[in-house]
Amino acid sequence: MTVQPNDYSKIYDIAVIGGGINGVGIANDAAGRGLSVFLCEKDDLASHTSSASSKLIHGGLRYLEHKEFRLVREALAEREVLLAKAPHIIKPMRFIMPHRPHLRPAWLIRAGLFFYDHLGKREKLLGSNLIYFKEDSPLKPAITRGFEYSDCTVDDARLVVLNALQAKEKGAKVVTRTRCIKAYREQELWHLELQSGAEFYQVRARALVNAAGPWVEEIISENLKLKSPYRIRLIQGSHIIVPKLYDCHKAFIMQNEDRRIVFAIPYLEKYTLIGTTDQEYTGDPQKVEITDAEIDYLLTVTNSHFKKQLTRTDIVSQFSGVRALCDDESDNPSAVTRDYTVALQVEDKTTPLLSVFGGKITTYRKLAESALEQLNPFFTDMEEEWTANEVLPGAENWTTLEDLVIKIQNQVEGVTEQLAKRWANAYGSRVWDILGEKSSVEQLGQHFGQGLYAREVDYLCTAEWVITSQDVLWRRSKLGLSFTQKETEALDAYLIVKTHSNEAA
Repeated sequence: MTVQPNDYSKIYDIAVIGGGINGVGIANDAAGRGLSVFLCEKDDLASHTSSASSKLIHGGLRYLEHKEFRLVREALAEREVLLAKAPHIIKPMRFIMPHRPHLRPAWLIRAGLFFYDHLGKREKLLGSNLIYFKEDSPLKPAITRGFEYSDCTVDDARLVVLNALQAKEKGAKVVTRTRCIKAYREQELWHLELQSGAEFYQVRARALVNAAGPWVEEIISENLKLKSPYRIRLIQGSHIIVPKLYDCHKAFIMQNEDRRIVFAIPYLEKYTLIGTTDQEYTGDPQKVEITDAEIDYLLTVTNSHFKKQLTRTDIVSQFSGVRALCDDESDNPSAVTRDYTVALQVEDKTTPLLSVFGGKITTYRKLAESALEQLNPFFTDMEEEWTANEVLPGAENWTTLEDLVIKIQNQVEGVTEQLAKRWANAYGSRVWDILGEKSSVEQLGQHFGQGLYAREVDYLCTAEWVITSQDVLWRRSKLGLSFTQKETEALDAYLIVKTHSNEAA
């Protein structure tokens, strides 16, 4: 990344630390209201918690047991809003909860689903119903009935990237691999000292947003030398990915003896995603990894429900993330609130510091609105709320996924249906920014494998902050699940040359 020499001469309205879903959501909302915005992320966008989720946009059925009605109501309403904003990366899905009467009585589940159907605005998603399982069910014969309801799946990392892309298109400056090493108040401005590789530089802003996720408390105490208004609890959540466990396109929500729930979710057509766990984490958030106990836990829960029995050898991939939740002093990690808190600290009625504690992907947009509402007194010319009604990049002029797939195949000779679907799901209508007037796969440049061509990689480097193969294979796509070591090395070699040529330019 080339640092522009005039970075320090410009005074931004808002500087945001953190390129996860909350950081980019706030940056995007602010930029769309006419504010000048700077966002820095120490790694790649969505490198940590925001790409390690269960890939769901959901109301949080189990949160009802913890009486978090406000959070559930808001999340339920957001499902419909986000589904309209990004139909290429967010899809409706039916969820099946097998009934296990010794864990939760049927009346309790029915009551919970009644609230789930009616607490939030529901127009596109189907309501809940009772179902009975037949002999062809993938579940064990002892499980004879269950309940079905609606939620949505999401490509979590792409949701982050699309918000960052929209923020950039609305004037925000977004930089990755840039660490804020220090920030302080001086002359009614925030001064941020930043490090990008071997380079150091500063930016100034009227307000500072700390959306560093697991590092939010550390930023306040270590980098800003201030006292944090809240403490956070780090809760580790881990997932495993296995070959497709069953044939239907519905997810299962499995109840366990400890009263926790685990999802089994169809994933990328060939796999099943299983998770998540909930356990206290005290280590470095940068180094979180799935534990043997978590693997055993997920396998045990799954094997207690499905006819097909899994072992460790079935695991194709695994990932872990750390959720930074606002500490409500709950004894049970599963019961710690998933609601968010935005805390405002002001000195002499200027230089506001707004820190984000907690939150979940589903409510990121509402969190951003809440953050901007708190900052509104400091920016009297701030424009109105806008994010509820404007689509994210790729959803412009949207018709259907099937229609887009057909258009891609009609234009680009040699493109398989599988590749056209991947492009349509990832980029939506922005796929034409990649393809341009190209009319065959031979015109797309070097083929790295698994349908990844140089043309797409070049676009990702230019438009989506890609630098390494990990950025491409695990956050802009999930091709890392099928890429070989040799294919990855070829992609790395190409990106090294690409990065050097960009730096020279």
